[in-house]
Formats: sequence, structure tokens, C-alpha cells
Amino acid sequence: MVSITIDGQMLEVEAGSTVLNAAERLGIDIPTFCYWKRLPALASCRMCLVEIEGLRRLQPSCATVVTDGMVVRTNTPLIEETRSSMLDMLLANHPLDCPICDKGGECELQDMVMAYGPRKSEFRDPKRVFHSKDIRLSPVIIMNVNRCIQCQRCVRMCEEVVGAVALGTVEKGMDTAVTGFEGSLASCDQCGNCVEVCPVGALMSFPYRYKARPWDLAETDTICPHCGTGCQLTVGARKGEFMRVRSDWEHGVNRETLCVRGRFGLDFIESRDRIKRPMIRRDGALTPVSWDEAGDYLRRRLSAVEGKAAGGLASARLPNEVLYQFQKLMRTVFRTNNIDCSSRWSTPFDALGPLVAGFHARAPLDEVVASDCVLAVGGNVTEENPVTEYLLRDAARRRQTRLLMLSARPSRLDADARAVVRVRPGGEAASLAAVAAALVAADGQAGDVSAMTTNRAGSDRLASALKESRSVTVLVSIDLLRSPEARATLQQINNLLNVLHLLGKSPAMQFLFDRANQMGAWDMGVLPAVLPGLSAVSDDAARTALERGWGAAIPSEPGAALDAMLELCVDGRMGALYIAGTDPLIAYPDRDFVTRALGAADLLIVQDTFLTETAGLAEVVLPAAGFGEEAGTFTNNEGRLQTVRKFREPAFEARSNLAIFDFVAALRKEPLQPSTQGEIFDEIARLVPAYHGLTQEGLGPDGAFTKAAPTPAAGGFFPAPPAPKATDGLVLVTGNGLFHNGYLSERSEILNTVADDPYVETSGEDAAELGLPDGAQVVVRSAWGELTAKLKVNRHFPSGLVFVPENYRALRLNSLMRRGEYPCPVEVREAAPTFESAASTGSAFEQNRI
Repeated sequence: MVSITIDGQMLEVEAGSTVLNAAERLGIDIPTFCYWKRLPALASCRMCLVEIEGLRRLQPSCATVVTDGMVVRTNTPLIEETRSSMLDMLLANHPLDCPICDKGGECELQDMVMAYGPRKSEFRDPKRVFHSKDIRLSPVIIMNVNRCIQCQRCVRMCEEVVGAVALGTVEKGMDTAVTGFEGSLASCDQCGNCVEVCPVGALMSFPYRYKARPWDLAETDTICPHCGTGCQLTVGARKGEFMRVRSDWEHGVNRETLCVRGRFGLDFIESRDRIKRPMIRRDGALTPVSWDEAGDYLRRRLSAVEGKAAGGLASARLPNEVLYQFQKLMRTVFRTNNIDCSSRWSTPFDALGPLVAGFHARAPLDEVVASDCVLAVGGNVTEENPVTEYLLRDAARRRQTRLLMLSARPSRLDADARAVVRVRPGGEAASLAAVAAALVAADGQAGDVSAMTTNRAGSDRLASALKESRSVTVLVSIDLLRSPEARATLQQINNLLNVLHLLGKSPAMQFLFDRANQMGAWDMGVLPAVLPGLSAVSDDAARTALERGWGAAIPSEPGAALDAMLELCVDGRMGALYIAGTDPLIAYPDRDFVTRALGAADLLIVQDTFLTETAGLAEVVLPAAGFGEEAGTFTNNEGRLQTVRKFREPAFEARSNLAIFDFVAALRKEPLQPSTQGEIFDEIARLVPAYHGLTQEGLGPDGAFTKAAPTPAAGGFFPAPPAPKATDGLVLVTGNGLFHNGYLSERSEILNTVADDPYVETSGEDAAELGLPDGAQVVVRSAWGELTAKLKVNRHFPSGLVFVPENYRALRLNSLMRRGEYPCPVEVREAAPTFESAASTGSAFEQNRI
């Protein structure tokens, strides 16, 4: 610790702290433009200059490291004169267009001039003008270079945090101008973080342009509904109409940064594809009815299917309180444990349980990735969890964390990784077993692991980096669950973590979920063999505790997961299948099978916000509140419980999900208690061990962390899997693209303006062998179906692999697949040529650029 005195106040700070950091701790405000907490100091704006005893010149406080005994003054006549002169220079060329500038009311330059600026300018020369019109860099970002004050925040944010390197500067001095390549941002992430950090109106959000002023907006803090990173959002609405999203740099895992989906993808709530009224099927067609009519019809139909099996499927985007009440409804009213929360895979919780119990770190991601070494297994972090990628890049670049990648698909993080191992999809288990075996071979003290493979091909570099580290974090992509080898892969991750534990590496693990509340869905027990709190359904003590709390009996036998529920439908044994907020017809990896199954259920009830394809098959459709229309909580990838707030009323005749559950339970004459969001939260905090002691008031802007699940960890090691069989030809895998997340975001008009058209991604080697140029229309054909999309050649892509994002309903990607077959063997060929006018060859954006 070193001692510093600032404006007469003495403080002890850690060695390496800057004067600016020390002043902030004392509550002393020092103005800055170029400084940003997440960026290395630049010291170019000179607004933060301070006087330091013993030094003749003023020093930039953002870049001056504290020394013991340092005496600093932050508010002297010389400093005031210098700040005023700097602002006068900035104003000399700054346009006087505050009344029409979107930054008006929250412009840092305005605030600085009011606080420190000259009352009269000494400059009389004509203002420098770069462009007479604003430049639209992309569908979502528009630029007025004349307002730029050369702070470089946007350029550095893009390069150092986001990793996109889409912005740069030309010229120098006062003639410096920020721009994209050839005046465009066509290759950037469109995340808008440059807009967020811009202190003036140089970079602006085009969708928000000229729509409102900050003082017009009613703002609500909530949590992003797109992926499991759990970013904090501030939603602004004007007279009830959604306007924009921004984020608070002091709170949340994201610390102000957002991805394109979080910043620009919330307008899906305004989609015209809403279910307006309840509907029942009459004469083969869905017919709008009143809630009373729907209730009368549903009561009769539920009575008709009494005695047959029932099942429930709920979306992992729903709040914890809704998910908890859904599984409670199914278990106590429908008397079944046939419950699931994913329509894209079957969750092997027997293998997940030991991971969650033994190694899952319910702790801030920023701390978890501060380990000496981070191993990311599976998936593509850049596209699945972009803000998590920002934190990983920061750890690799600024903290010198060893970043290791083991996956089938490349990601942008590969450039920052110490070691990258590409494996065939499904080969992750064998590679992980080889890594663990290499660690054991290097250290004879790890215990009995004789059952583990000694095949270390391609994994020695990973083992070497892990062995050199004092602490290790493993990040597990949820994409691994798509594979039939998911159980084996999870077992080998467990093996690796056990070996690291025995070697004293303090291992920790977190999941990279691509749905906002997947962790919450598991915690709430929306699984066939697991109760709320992750205890087994067959655990008599856990079941009895819940039965006492609920005042109702719970079936003692584990239920059926989605696969088995669909089989019950096909076999004619499913009475009522209740689907809440999800669309298995488009997401389940076998369109033919799920279509037959849903059509064979005696009674299909769909409760949703939007008219999905699954809703189109239902016998009863119940309109539910969407995101922002009901309050609750999400549990993110870290295990952080955060508040999801209501900022608008349910549209049309939609009701909250909880109210609909009450409606259905009343039809069975078995009311659910409690039934309000706050009361259900309190019950969760009382009955679910990981949530014990939490209160809604105690969550605060940063949420609160749940506790580790009490499930005992499995002992011993799982046997090594056989090496994956070599396959000839191309195989198809899927996942999320950068601009979309599942099918919810496809209802965002803004995201659809920036997202790529449906595409097929493959390697340059495979494209050359097939004689296909980048951008060609191609047909992807499996044994079961085919689709047509644009070819995207990626020189970093491994040969033999074809990727099609799962986010485009029109492609009907799941019609190419059969359950249990992943990856899917396919052929790729050029599509038959179609007539296309010259006018349609360019994008609508390019034709309409300003």
C-alpha cells in the first residue's frame, strides 16, 4: 500500500493505482474524455490534468501511477485555465447543432462546458467541416464526424474489448476523423458499443434517431432475454412505445457493453405476430374466442383425457417464478413428472449432476475467468455469448490468462488463445480424456485413473498449459448437449476437473448457456428426474419437504423427457401435452417425428406470446404476456439471480403466465397457492436450497448469487469413450449466429436489417473442391430433406464441416435431421440458377445509403 494526499485528504491505495483511481475513492471528481474504465489509459484529451508537488508540469491523472507520499491538487487556477482552454479548442470546430443532436441532454461535452468551459470563445475562424451530411455506416449506426472530439473511445472499444477492429482513424491532429473501412461498417458486429461510449453525438443509433430525448423517456432496468450471460439493460419507452436500449456501466456482468442482440434486438416485443385472443380448434381451424369460452372448452377436453399421460414443456426464457409454477402445476395438478425445458436436446442430468454439484462456480464471471488458465469446450463463444467473449478477451490480453479452446467450430477468440484444438463434432469426449490422461502421466500422484485413455493426440498442448497453471476454469458450451455423445463428454469434463482438483489446480466450471434462464430452469426443477433444488425425484426426503411446503403429493417416479413424451404421443398414450413459450416444431432436431407426435396428442395446449408453428397445430392456444410484460427473475450462467422488470402492459387480451396457470388449475378445481410473483419468489427462497435467504429487495442492481447445489458429487472416474469413428464426406452442425438467438430474435425488424441472409458456412478447402464461390446459392441435402441458402466461405473453418445457423424459420433446418443423428451427413451442391434483376443484387441498405 502507498499513501497519497489529494486536495488535503490522505488515502492509502494499492501499489499500481492511478491518481484518478485514488481521487474516485475519495469522491473527488476529475473530468475525463478519453479515459474509460475498461480501456488502457490513453491520456490524449488532457482534461484530467492535475498538479503534483515536485513536478513542474501538469500530469494526466488517468495515466500517472501513485507513489508513496505523493501530494496532488486537482482544482487550482492553473488547472481551471487549462481545462477551459482545452474545451475552447474542442468547441472551436464543434458544430452548434445541439437542438437536433440525439446526444442532447446526455452529452458529456455539454456537461463539461457548463462545469469547466469558457464563457466566451476566443476562436473566430470558420469551423472545420468534414461532411455536410451525416454518414450511415451501417443499418444501425450513423455518424456525424464534425462532432467528433478525437477521444478514441469508439476505436479502442471496438478493437480492444469487442475484438472486431471495424473502426479506425484517418489524418491526424484536429483533422483526425473516425471512420469504418471505405465509409462502411459492413464487416462489424453492429453491437453499438461505439455509440454507447461516444461522449458526444458523433456516433448515433439510427433506429433511435430523432425519436425522443432522454427526459422524454421512462426508463426501466431489466435483464437481456437473449442469452445466458445475463446482461443488464435499461429500456427506454416514450408514451408506452419502446424507443431504445442502453446499459449502465456500473452494474451487471456486462459493465455497459452489449452485443447486437441486446442493444438492437429488443424490438421483437413490438412484433405484429402476437396472439391476440384465446383460440380453440373448430372444424380444423383455430378460432378466436373469449377467455370464458376457452375455459369451458378446455375444462371439457381435460375431463375427456383424464387418466391418460400428461406432459409439459416450458421455455428456458421464462422467469424463474413462471418455471417454478409450471413444474408445480404439472406435478400437483396434472400429477406427472413428465416435464422438460429444452426442445433441442435431451438433458442427461445423471452426467450433469456431478458437474453442477462438484465444480459449478456460482461466482462473478469476471472473477472466474481471472484464473491462470481458462479452457472453453465446445460451441462458438463469439456468436453464442458475445459479452462473455469480451470478458475472456480482456482476461487474455490484460491479465495474461492462458486461454485454451477445444471445439469443432472456430471463433474470434482463437486469435487470443494460447492453444486451439479442433475436433470433429462428438470427438470432444475422447480429446478431453486424452488431456486428463496426459496430466496423469505427468504426475503420478493423481490416484487410480487406469480406466482412462492414454490417447493424447492433439491434446498435449492443452495438458501442458493446464499443468503449468495454478488455477483453472472450464467453460462448457451448451452446444455439446446436441450430440448423442453428450453424456460421455460431460463425464470426461468431470474426469478432467477431478484430475485438476487432485493436482491442486482449484478447478471451477461454468456453463455457456444460449438461453436467458437455462440455469434457472434447471434450478426450478423443470426436468423429469429432478425436483426444484436439483434433488432427484426419487429422493424421499427432498420430495417430502416439497410436499409439505406445497400441501400436495408429488409422483415418486422420474418422468419422461421430451423425446419420451413425443414417443408417448406417437403411441397414442399422451392425453394432454402442455407447451409454454417454446416451439418444438421448428427447434426439435427431427421435424417429421415432432410433427407426427404433436398431431397425435389427444389435447395439445400451447401458451405463448407469438403465433408459432407449434401453436398452429394446437387445439387450445392461450395468449401469454411477453418479455417486459411481467416481472420475475432470471438466473444467469454465473448463478447470479437478477430482477426482470415489467415495463409495459400485456398486449391485446394476453394474460401473465402465472395468471394462465391459475386459470388452468382452477379448471381442474385444484388452485395453486401461492400464485403471485412475489409470493412465489418467497416460496422459492424458502424451499430451494440454492436460493435460501434471498429476498427481492436484496437483489439490487447487481443481483445476488445463489449457492452451490447440495447434491453429492459422484466418486471415482468415468471410463474413457472410444475414439470417434472417422467419417467421409461433409457433416452438418448448427447453433446460433451472431445476429440471432433462437427464433425469438427473428421477430426483431432491426436485427433482420443487420443479420446475414440464411447462410451455409464451410471451409475454403471444401468450397474449392466443390467448385463453389463465396456467396453462391447452394443446396444442402441430407437423406431426409434439403434447404437452399447462400454459401459463406470461412478460411478458418475445418474441412468436412458444414454449419447452418438454427435461427431461420424459413429454412426448416430440422427437416434435414433425425433425432439421435448429430452431426448429420449432408451433400452440398450449387443451386440451379434463378433469374435475378440487376437492381436486386445489392442489399437494400447499400442502395439507400446516405
